Amino acid sequence: MKSTLRLALQKSGRLSDSSARLIEECGIHFNHHNAKLKCTALNFPLEIFFLRDDDIPGYVADGVADLGIVGENVVREKKASIETLERLGFGRCRLSIAVPRGFEYSSLSDLEGLDVATSYPSLLTEYLDSKGVKAEIHVISGSAELAPSIGLADAVCDLVSTGSTLLSNGLKEVETILESQAVLVARPGLSEETQSLVDQLRFRIKSVGRARSYKYILLNVPNESIETVSRILPGMKSPTVMPLAIDGWSSVHSVVQEDEFWVIIDKLRDAGAQGVLVLPVEKMVL
Repeated sequence: MKSTLRLALQKSGRLSDSSARLIEECGIHFNHHNAKLKCTALNFPLEIFFLRDDDIPGYVADGVADLGIVGENVVREKKASIETLERLGFGRCRLSIAVPRGFEYSSLSDLEGLDVATSYPSLLTEYLDSKGVKAEIHVISGSAELAPSIGLADAVCDLVSTGSTLLSNGLKEVETILESQAVLVARPGLSEETQSLVDQLRFRIKSVGRARSYKYILLNVPNESIETVSRILPGMKSPTVMPLAIDGWSSVHSVVQEDEFWVIIDKLRDAGAQGVLVLPVEKMVL
């Protein structure tokens, strides 16, 4: 009987759609309806479980699932016996301490003896202990930012993405405990056949992730500028150069890192490039 890989994804929440989209971008198709807790991929030996994010590390550690996609913050909080295989680049956030805007905060020692509400008691305790600060931790489930306004706590420790939720609740961010993003985790002791499937999936995930960081560009260049443009655009090995129907001109194709795109475009224009076309890269296999 052939092995089937079992993957746990968040059923709903901030990582749910992005996790499912990543698997689809890996060329793995599945039918998922919100009422279903499990489905089977149509073209890859994969079963997908849809779970609460807090439950995913435990399910993976216990061997119910082989892999999971979950926030790094949850992995660190739960301390399950699992291995982080890949950081996936989406779901970026930070676990931070916030206080009311009117609170005169100068250092973490200002929280000494105060009440802090959080859904991450383990990470918060570790951080406070490392700084030699003693505070009373109130464990709550969600909506920590309401705690100061209802008199439950003096400060909160919660996930922050844009900071708008803190702002709307009259809070200000004062300490960052952890930078987090979605990660692919695995249970220990995978069989050789299951490990082979994991390797195949990781290869696809890396190809998709790599492509997100690059843009494919096409541009028209006078022939006398090809050498200069090629130095600006090294590409994966070197740019592709093809003659145009117009004498003295060529079309140059290459890939550039998105972070460097606008700096490179300015250099290309100075070198005489025209008609620059920019396209997304769907996959990049090296």
